[in-house]
Amino acid sequence: MVAGLPQSEQNSGERLKYMTTWTIRPENTQAVIKRLKDADAKIPGVKMTRYHEMGTGRGFSLVESDDPVAVTKLALAWSDLVDRKTVPVVEDADIAAALK
Repeated sequence: MVAGLPQSEQNSGERLKYMTTWTIRPENTQAVIKRLKDADAKIPGVKMTRYHEMGTGRGFSLVESDDPVAVTKLALAWSDLVDRKTVPVVEDADIAAALK
């Protein structure tokens, strides 16, 4: 179940958006650099764009998928090296429509 999303709206085939914020654990900086260069996780059914805060070890990813399990697999692929939080997000137009 996706937090905050009614069961009736889950797995409807619509691509949902998620935001993952993350912080690299300081002792894992070199391992993260190596993983980014060598074999970054590619999870079928997930479109991801990642952004890095320069020099802080923090960043966020915007993820689109119709499969919450695939989103979880992507997050878990990095859980050994970073502290992270993943939440569903919506655009302004979607939240405005919901608030009418």
